[in-house]
Amino acid sequence: MPLEPTAHIWHNGDLIPWEKAQIHVMSHVVHYGSSVFEGIRCYKQQGDASAIFRLPEHMQRLLNSAKIYRMEIPYTLEQLNTAVIDTVEANGVAPCYIRPVAFRGYGEIGVNPAGNPIEVYIANFPWGKYVPGNGGADVCVSSWNRLAPNTMPSLAKAGANYMNSQLIRMEAGINGYSEGIALDTNGYLSEGSGENLFIVRDGTLYTTPLANSVLNGITRDSILVLARQLGIPVVEQAMPRELLYICDEAFFTGTAVEVTHLRSVDRIVIGDGAMGPITTALHKAYFDILHGLAPDRYNWLTPVKVREAVAA
Repeated sequence: MPLEPTAHIWHNGDLIPWEKAQIHVMSHVVHYGSSVFEGIRCYKQQGDASAIFRLPEHMQRLLNSAKIYRMEIPYTLEQLNTAVIDTVEANGVAPCYIRPVAFRGYGEIGVNPAGNPIEVYIANFPWGKYVPGNGGADVCVSSWNRLAPNTMPSLAKAGANYMNSQLIRMEAGINGYSEGIALDTNGYLSEGSGENLFIVRDGTLYTTPLANSVLNGITRDSILVLARQLGIPVVEQAMPRELLYICDEAFFTGTAVEVTHLRSVDRIVIGDGAMGPITTALHKAYFDILHGLAPDRYNWLTPVKVREAVAA
């Protein structure tokens, strides 16, 4: 989907014009993938209100990812939260997608990143549906496995990890699917290229545990909270591939994909192909909070003042 520029991008404490947000070709990140990032959404609510979903949790995960990779970000959590709010309000765009990124910039060449400055940018822009497909997504099990433990840290949302994701997504697209699901190195279900995976069978909600090389998704956590609130039994356990073919419902979660139900896997239709009752209940509970139709009982929303919000 085309990227629609906005007026400003936050860079190391200043709002700069979109077209000025440039890096040198010899920056460390270009050659070695040394970046960590986040994906956040801001939602239009009732009236003129807008709010960012789980901003502190996202920015804390950015700091955690940086810590894993020994990147010393020179801003506190509070400063980063404020920077995101300032960027959204300065651009006057809601709903929108927000992309904070920290990376090693121009300094020295070589695998050892010491001596390269840490650059922090925050951009926001309109962004709609992530996984294509009306009436549910048609997906496949990828031939590419997810990262093995103790090779790349799966709990870090790092740019380099997404080379694996690109292979999964490209393979799926070439073969006529909207997304791929990777297995872990033991052959159990892991996650999509950029989404966590949930399965429903006999009224119980199942999802892959973090030990199976999955990102600690913030939308994933939100759905687990809402499921327990709704009295839906939840199990986090390793799951075999074939469970996808005989489950009652399945769906992806993530900031970009939000809550998207799967219509089929490997051209085997899940249930009757429609969004099932448990997915429907969780989808509604999730979006009711995002759009201000239900109380924000978990303090997930950070209000922002967007003067000219665009239509959803």
